[in-house]
Amino acid sequence: MTRKDGLLALLVVVVWGLNFVVIKLGLHNMPPLMLAGLRFLLVAFPALLFVARPKIPFRLLAGYGLTISFGQFAFLFSAIKFGMPAGLASLVLQAQAFFTILLGAFIFGERLQSRQVAGITLAVIGVLVLIDASLNGQHVAMVGFFLTLAAAFSWACGNIFNKRIMLHEARPAIMSLVVWSALIPIVPFMLASAMIDGPVVMWASLVEIDLVTLLSLVYLAFVATIVGYGIWGALLGRYETWRVAPLSLLVPVVGMGSAAVLLGETLSGLQLAGAALIMAGLYINVFGLRVRRVKALRG
Repeated sequence: MTRKDGLLALLVVVVWGLNFVVIKLGLHNMPPLMLAGLRFLLVAFPALLFVARPKIPFRLLAGYGLTISFGQFAFLFSAIKFGMPAGLASLVLQAQAFFTILLGAFIFGERLQSRQVAGITLAVIGVLVLIDASLNGQHVAMVGFFLTLAAAFSWACGNIFNKRIMLHEARPAIMSLVVWSALIPIVPFMLASAMIDGPVVMWASLVEIDLVTLLSLVYLAFVATIVGYGIWGALLGRYETWRVAPLSLLVPVVGMGSAAVLLGETLSGLQLAGAALIMAGLYINVFGLRVRRVKALRG
């Protein structure tokens, strides 16, 4: 990977890591489902006027939009609204990697490797440690925690739809998929917000919208989604997956670090232990025992 592309990859990691702090800030004056709906409205318009529609069956486009867009962000935004710390959310959301592996094994018959089993086991132990910390009053709302896990599962379901889309003969460009799938969740988000929050609250949040919320929407729609996915998709197109994908492990590092600096969030010792176990599980899932083997070869 060239130095320029390496810097672009790190830029995306920072953008996505800051995403969780921005969500927290955007939710201070707007219902979570409405904020998510407006985010995807801005992703779709006016971009779809300039991006060709992907030539795939509507059921695949709808499945992708309802899982990776509606499901993931409905649960994630609600989780943070219910008190899930932004930094911890950035980490727990990475459970999508393990959910994806399990769904792939169930749906596509993919065989689990020993490193994946080891990684999943460590991550599950880490999740159990975080649950224990929550039950012992360590400042993590249980509702928010499980909503974040639901967001991770929705992301994993979206990954399965994404694989089916990429196996289709009319394999679309990533930006085409991102922009046109953004149309799918807009109405569900608005209807869900109307049912849960009520039209009065929704209208008031629009009338009283402030600069922080506006900037949050701009960041979530244009920076994190269009710019972020655009750069990431281009890098995946130029390099092998194994060169690019592991860099996403840095997202929760940036997420927790930025939440600590900008929001003053802190983790207890037990929560840090749980987070470390999840990160170790993610690392083993991606790299296995590569470091150990390299050392053995050098010896």
